[in-house]
Amino acid sequence: MYLSIRDAMVAGDEFPSPVAGLRHLAVEAVELRLSQEYQVYAMDSKEMITLASDEDATAYKRHLDGLGIRACCFMTAKDFSTGDKESNAAWVARAIELADIMGMSVVRIDSAMSKERELDFEKRVQLFAEGLGGALERTAGSKVALGIENHGFQGNNLAFQLNVYQTAGSDRLGATMDTGNFYWRGYPLSEVYGILRILAPYTKHTHAKNINYPEDKREITREPGWEYGTYCCPLDEGNISHAKVLRMLADAGYDGDVCIENESVGRYKTPGERIEVLERDVAHCRAIIQDLALR
Repeated sequence: MYLSIRDAMVAGDEFPSPVAGLRHLAVEAVELRLSQEYQVYAMDSKEMITLASDEDATAYKRHLDGLGIRACCFMTAKDFSTGDKESNAAWVARAIELADIMGMSVVRIDSAMSKERELDFEKRVQLFAEGLGGALERTAGSKVALGIENHGFQGNNLAFQLNVYQTAGSDRLGATMDTGNFYWRGYPLSEVYGILRILAPYTKHTHAKNINYPEDKREITREPGWEYGTYCCPLDEGNISHAKVLRMLADAGYDGDVCIENESVGRYKTPGERIEVLERDVAHCRAIIQDLALR
C-alpha cells in the first residue's frame, strides 16, 4: 500500500498551490477530481485545465511528472438515473481512457443518483450496472478499474454494491472503500467492521476518514449523517481503527493507495491549524502502512 490524498485537501488557502501542499506533506500521489467538462487542477496553481483530447492528457501527465506528482485516480460522478444511458456510459468510458493515458489504475465513481429514493432496488441496480458495464465494454482493452464509492443513501448499502458487481460481471469493477461512510450511514461500529471486511476483496481504491461519536452512540443504529459535522474528525481521533481496516485490506490482497479525505479540516480556524491536522493524518496513515509492510 501507499499513501495518497485528495486534491481538495491541498487546494484550499493553507498552501499557495496544491503541489506546494503535497510537497509540504511529503505525499506524491493524488486523487484528482475530474469535472463533467473533463477539467482538473493545474496543481502548480488552482487554475483548471481541460483534458479535451488524448494530447491534452499526455501533456498534463508530462506536466505532473515534472512537478513530481503521481496522479493515482480520477474522482468522478455520473447520475445514471437521469439523461441518456448511452451518453452517460460514454462519459465514464472517456474518463477511463483519460485515466489510462495518465497511467492511473482506477477511476472512482460516485454511487449517488438523484432518483435513488424514488426507484426500487432492482431498478437502481440495473441502471448502475448497465451504465458502468457499458463503460467497461467500451474500454475492454484497458486495465483501469472502476471503484464505486460507498457514498450517500444508496451507496452505503452493501447489498446494492454487491448486486451491481455481480450484475455487471467484470473483475475491473469494485469498490472505492470509504472507511467512514458506513459509520456515517448509521451502522453500529462493530457492524461497520463486518461490512468493510466483506468489501475488502472488491476494493480498488480508498478514502480514509473518521468520526468520533460519543461512547453511547457508537454501537447503536443512528439516523444517516447524524451530527456528522460535529463529530467528523482527524484520522487519529476517531472511533474507526484504520490499523484494523488496513489489515483487512492487506489480508484481502489490496496493495493500492490509502487516500486521505479528512472532512473535518474546515472546522479548524487558521491555516496553521488545518495544516497541522493534515500532517497528523499523513503521519498516522504512513505509520500504519509501514507497520503492515514489516509484518
